[in-house]
Amino acid sequence: MIYDSLDSFLQTGNSAIAKGPVAMIFVEDLTEVEGTIRHHLKIGFASILVLSPVHPELPEDLMEIIHLITWNTLADGALEAAVNSISVAAPQGTWMYYCYNAEYLMYPFMETRSVGELLAFHTEERRSAMLTYVIDLYARDLNEYPSAVAPQDAWFDKTGYYALAREDASDEYRAKDRQLDFYGGLRWRFEEHVPYLKRSIDRISLFVASPDVKMLPRHVFSDEEYNTYSCEWHHNLTASVASFRAAKALRANPGSRQEIHNFAWHNSVKFHWNSQQLLDLGLMEPGQWF
Repeated sequence: MIYDSLDSFLQTGNSAIAKGPVAMIFVEDLTEVEGTIRHHLKIGFASILVLSPVHPELPEDLMEIIHLITWNTLADGALEAAVNSISVAAPQGTWMYYCYNAEYLMYPFMETRSVGELLAFHTEERRSAMLTYVIDLYARDLNEYPSAVAPQDAWFDKTGYYALAREDASDEYRAKDRQLDFYGGLRWRFEEHVPYLKRSIDRISLFVASPDVKMLPRHVFSDEEYNTYSCEWHHNLTASVASFRAAKALRANPGSRQEIHNFAWHNSVKFHWNSQQLLDLGLMEPGQWF
């Protein structure tokens, strides 16, 4: 289905968000749109919304099952406005997910378990959101792949990740409970080209729709419990979002493009597109899910 605006979708397309989990894919350019959609279909999302200022050309088999919504994803606050509007319209308790094009959700045991099973277990753990780490992917050879996007030859950093306590704005002497700011990847290695507020790699990508909870800037939510990495009594599941977004931006920006000739370094490893690799490197957590 095609909708000429978000308002049109919310008025006539409610059946698309009647049952979760629902994936919202925000298209910033036309790179890897089809691959992004197919990845999230494969892992079991019940419905996929594609929000884009320009309609990408997609095969007929995808156009029959996705919901393509005209939306200016590059406008200030566009992400938060769309996520909040859609989550309020969805039945309370529906699991929602968002990402950009050329990003791919990875989670423990995804080779044999669907995203629905993942979130069913997380719900049983009395969790309403899941922390994800954005893992920067990049092509090893930028001469062959000038945009740095190459799913068939993707690489990432195996080390260089760290976390800092998240400061509580209401109390300068106290850190927020069970919240951390995570850093690493290309945003860390090339931080001189990345605005300070965009350097962290943590994102609450999966969350339960609620009319009382709003998404805020910097990928967090108004309910502080949504922003925690685990509950108070034991470790919980976390996931990763494998993403070419930072590499694309560093190659598209004229300043960084002139200075960066290679993303590869001695700690680069080939991305195998499986969950075990990320589990072994500590880039996601299985919690109590065995």
